[in-house]
Amino acid sequence: MTEAAPLTDNGHPDGAHPHAGRPGTAPAHTERPDGAHPTTPALHAQRTPPRPPAPPRPRSVLGGLLKTARPKQWVKNVLVVAAPAAAGRLFAWHALTRLALVFALFTACAAAVYLINDARDADADRAHPTKRHRPVAAGQVPVPVAYGAGGVLAVLALSLACWLTPPLVPALLTAYLGMQLAYCVSLKHVLVVDLVVVTTGFLMRAMVGGLALGIPLSRWFLITTGFGALFMVAAKRYSEAVQMAGTAGATRALLTEYTTGYLRFVWQLAAGVAVLGYCLWALQDEGAAAGTTGAALAAAADTGLLPWRQLSVVAFILAVLRYAVFADRGTAGEPEEVVLGDRALALIGLVWLAMYGLAVAHC
Repeated sequence: MTEAAPLTDNGHPDGAHPHAGRPGTAPAHTERPDGAHPTTPALHAQRTPPRPPAPPRPRSVLGGLLKTARPKQWVKNVLVVAAPAAAGRLFAWHALTRLALVFALFTACAAAVYLINDARDADADRAHPTKRHRPVAAGQVPVPVAYGAGGVLAVLALSLACWLTPPLVPALLTAYLGMQLAYCVSLKHVLVVDLVVVTTGFLMRAMVGGLALGIPLSRWFLITTGFGALFMVAAKRYSEAVQMAGTAGATRALLTEYTTGYLRFVWQLAAGVAVLGYCLWALQDEGAAAGTTGAALAAAADTGLLPWRQLSVVAFILAVLRYAVFADRGTAGEPEEVVLGDRALALIGLVWLAMYGLAVAHC
């Protein structure tokens, strides 16, 4: 008898792999001395080094300046047409060109305030979860450049206003800049005063168009516009307070000082005063126009015209009530987003504009 060959660890006499040498079989995995996973030469050859991440696109300083100027907020400056529209002097060529100029000047002043505010708050914004993406806080726009651009815009706007508009316009723009810069520095930390400053900014926008065209501003117009603005500002603050309730922090430090009950009282009071002021404004103007003589009343009856100014009160009240729905829910953010984001409210606004336009056209 012959001795059987000793078996190796793999169970074969010569220690060879059972498939070694057979055509069509995969090559054997090689054991690595460091204990790593076995690899094959083919797989190793197919491996390629990972591609380095693409470098971020360079962002221009000019684009950052434009973003810091808040183009989405420029729609608020359309309020410059409020007084001329209420007086029926909106569609004269001289009025349109003057209002376009005033719109541009007010936009430049507002952009200057945004630039200086972001430059001043750059360090604080870098620690904020969302504000850290602002161009100045993110380093896209250097702080000195933001300060310089804001100063140039402010000086340029005031210089052009002194040159091209009546004296009251640059006076109002100067007051607006001073008030807003004071707000950025300290007034935004003072209870109630912060609401008044923001509201006054809206009121100034509504006044400047009338001042540019020499239109007398009705006291009821000022009351309705001022308290309407306070209604929207307080509703926004109330919504922010409701949304941050129970969270660790607030986007506005002053919100922790207000109670939701107080802010609700403010926007409800402002809404009531705005409605009352509009009613008195519409009824008084209509009475002044039609009640001077009996002949005027007879002429109005003969033409068969509806009292559009009085009827517009209904649309105005419906708009306030619809806006109050979002305020009560705590979802009243930026006023332009609320109005444009709700079809019913936008439709009511268009109906009101049509009614008031007809009233002005038949004055």
